[in-house]
Amino acid sequence: MGASDHTLTSIEICAGAGGQAIGLHQAGFSHLALVEIDQYAAATLRRNIDRRDGWEFEREYCDIFHKDVNEFNPLTELEKPVGYLGGSLKQGDLDLLAGGVPCPPFSHAGKQLGKDDERDLFPRMLELVDELEPRAVMIENVRGIKDDKFEDYRDWVVARLEGGVAKDPQTGEEAKYEGKYTVCGWKVLEASDFGVPQLRPRAILVAIRKDVLGDTEFEWPVAKPGAVTVRAAIGESMRARFMHFVDKGGVLGVQAQEALDRWEDKRDGIAPTLVGGSKKHGGADLGPSRAKAAWKLLGVNAMGVANSPCEVEQKESWDRDLFRIEGPMLTVTQAAVIQGFPEEWDFAGDKETEKPLPGKTAQYRQVGNAFPPPVARSVGESIARVLRAARPAGEGGS
Repeated sequence: MGASDHTLTSIEICAGAGGQAIGLHQAGFSHLALVEIDQYAAATLRRNIDRRDGWEFEREYCDIFHKDVNEFNPLTELEKPVGYLGGSLKQGDLDLLAGGVPCPPFSHAGKQLGKDDERDLFPRMLELVDELEPRAVMIENVRGIKDDKFEDYRDWVVARLEGGVAKDPQTGEEAKYEGKYTVCGWKVLEASDFGVPQLRPRAILVAIRKDVLGDTEFEWPVAKPGAVTVRAAIGESMRARFMHFVDKGGVLGVQAQEALDRWEDKRDGIAPTLVGGSKKHGGADLGPSRAKAAWKLLGVNAMGVANSPCEVEQKESWDRDLFRIEGPMLTVTQAAVIQGFPEEWDFAGDKETEKPLPGKTAQYRQVGNAFPPPVARSVGESIARVLRAARPAGEGGS
């Protein structure tokens, strides 16, 4: 390979706005391709990789595809990675194939149609595993996939990776599979255990190619001590939003101070799960009725998303965004911080795309549907340790 034998390479499908990509990047992986079907999320990926310090490898060597993953052919259509690889990507070259495949087929908030849902992309993910034969595989989904009703489906996924007999989900007939991987587990991790101020359990499957794993034991990340709360995460930015108007004085300043006092009197805690909604349903609010009630206890109005601080005066939206008795609404940036994104990560809205949605709706949906970066980082670091330990002397790196 090219740039460095120490580099761990990855390709991610269903990349969204970059939650998993950020976490894996922080864990030491360098992306060769990010594939995302949503135009706004793909624009977010391009915007941040083009601008952020530390993403120099991706700027030079990573292709960002706005396309259906069913039409993605990594062995033939990668362009930028050729400069790093010295040629086309070949089977067995890749270190990690990762993906947060769509959750609606298994979500408790949906109909849980599983294999019968047209959005089920597990089969495509497994086809890509066969095509690429990466050293490791990481698949993320909602915890609903661990429900008893999906046991046969999970058994099929494991058999496809590991080998064995399982019922084909399409025919219902038992089939025998040859597998090259060891499935290290399909574990539910709670985001709040990894520094995310939000209750967001995610089911994560990790598989390592058998010749790579050998006698090495994959170790799942352990929970970090001390939960991060909403106030710890966004308290400073929330106070700054109020103080902008307090400092103006007058009637507006009095209203702002009263609203700030109400916010600071509310209890602190961990947020409920952010909900992004789907392309067909849902707008820019923070979730169903139960979640809205939980947000209210934390002093947050969950009925919508606030304008950015620079837009509030332009739109004269301080009453809507900040002063309501229910509490202030979150900005997109604050919601992203609660999801575990770096505060500087920018989310593309209506200006970067051909079919615009209102900016906040397009941006917030990306946040609400994301995989928290700190969780991805923790799992990625566990995978990276195995991959580095498996490299022959002279090839591995720290």
